[in-house]
Amino acid sequence: MYILSDRNVTNLVSGFFFRYLSSRNDGYSMTIKKILDGMMDTMNSIKPPRITALQDLHDAETGPFSILIGTILSARTKDEMTTKTVKVLFSKYKNPKQLASAKVKDVEKIIKSIGFYHVKSKRIIEVAKIIHTKYKGKVPDDLDTLVQLPGVGRKTANCVLVYAYEKPAIPVDIHVHRISNRLGLVNTKNPEETEQELMKIIQKKYWLDINDTFVMYGQNICKPISPMCDVCKIKKSCKYYKTKNAS
Repeated sequence: MYILSDRNVTNLVSGFFFRYLSSRNDGYSMTIKKILDGMMDTMNSIKPPRITALQDLHDAETGPFSILIGTILSARTKDEMTTKTVKVLFSKYKNPKQLASAKVKDVEKIIKSIGFYHVKSKRIIEVAKIIHTKYKGKVPDDLDTLVQLPGVGRKTANCVLVYAYEKPAIPVDIHVHRISNRLGLVNTKNPEETEQELMKIIQKKYWLDINDTFVMYGQNICKPISPMCDVCKIKKSCKYYKTKNAS
């Protein structure tokens, strides 16, 4: 006999409710649009946010390989440092073949300012070798193949799909996970659960915008500690805010 936990019941009810709204004049889609618009309005009213590292790489049209490597390097690293490091790295190693032939110590010198650079140096060289030899220099554009690369999980793979190939996906990092739960969109314990729940309740036409907008909002407004609820334009729809201010 399968027994539903409280969290699973909440997710089932939330998913049913939002799918119900979607069937009625696209109601939930409008809700997601209002959330995304409200986040941008809030940030622009305070100070226009600096674009994320991955969006920067996307806009610079640096190609799928640099976005893949940039995503691997970005783990536990500030965006500005990721952007700077990736640009220096690819000024020397311009493609998978060149990076595959690099010496670990040379790569370490370039990326030493980011977290876990010893491990990441070996990892990106290993990935470059696979991309060069197995995939003839082309980064795969499907999730199942991407997650087979060493050190590439669902978040990294989804980032490649979104920022390199503009394919609908929802990369869930700590910001997306935190904000989705604070708003009450989901009731989940980890990013993997959050991704699956968001995919159920958000229409695909909004998937490309979720990561970039939520990450910027998490970095600038809805911070892990002391979120700026006073300036937030979507706080009236936020479960966290309502709970915190319940009388």
